[in-house]
Amino acid sequence: MATRVCVVGSANVDTVFAVAALPVPGETVMATARSTHPGGKGANQAVAAARAGAQVQFVGAVGDDDGATLLRRHLQDNGVGTDGLVTLPGPSGSALITVDPSGENTIVVDPGANGALTLDSGQRDLIADCDVLLMQLEIPVSVATLAAELAHANGTTVILNVSPPAADLAGLIGLTDVAVVNESESARLHHEVPHRVVTLGPRGARYLGTAGTYAVPAPVVRAVDSTGAGDVFAGVLAAEWAGGVEHALQRACVAGALATLVRGAGDCAPSAEAISDAFRPGR
Repeated sequence: MATRVCVVGSANVDTVFAVAALPVPGETVMATARSTHPGGKGANQAVAAARAGAQVQFVGAVGDDDGATLLRRHLQDNGVGTDGLVTLPGPSGSALITVDPSGENTIVVDPGANGALTLDSGQRDLIADCDVLLMQLEIPVSVATLAAELAHANGTTVILNVSPPAADLAGLIGLTDVAVVNESESARLHHEVPHRVVTLGPRGARYLGTAGTYAVPAPVVRAVDSTGAGDVFAGVLAAEWAGGVEHALQRACVAGALATLVRGAGDCAPSAEAISDAFRPGR
């Protein structure tokens, strides 16, 4: 039976500029290409979990602009339930992304409707009726904390991608079963959690928690765009968590690597079949 994943998070319209080199402070650079894609950490992770085989519901907010139609359709086209996606007055969330030829990126996010998200009764029911709750921090911390409280009351595993970093996380971290962080985020996260998963980019991931301490490598690929690879990792981790920690980490590392072969964040998640084709247990 497919894992039921509820993603509470952001949906953004991404504007991506390809550049020869990422700008340094005070520098202006010229883009070589521009494109627009559906994105947002929450939506990206929901799509990744659905493509990995999970049964996914998305809880979030979009505005009443044209971007909302793009975002809603993208989720639905990828098999993500949108009963929990509400429309609020004003703009949808948006992000400005620059990507260099090696796939490295910089990202600036305008929260838009994501910053006004609250949880109505229907959204709370979706959170209560899942196996895994997956969240990020492009939504208010107070909303994420409430969602985690609802999940814990129903015996649900809470996975938090602690990105972007927020100031006061003590209450939320206390309700978190699995914290997913990159190396810099891990250095700033001083709270204990049962499972800490540290993403290491092309080096894979490191695990510290009740299942021990170990590293999981990622397959070697020639990346073209790392934008969204961390979101794919988190989504697949949530989809596979019920199969065991090491199994979930291995498949998430494979999926994150495959995501870097596709430009853009919203549509870079591989299918379950593609993950299986590239997956070698015990790598």
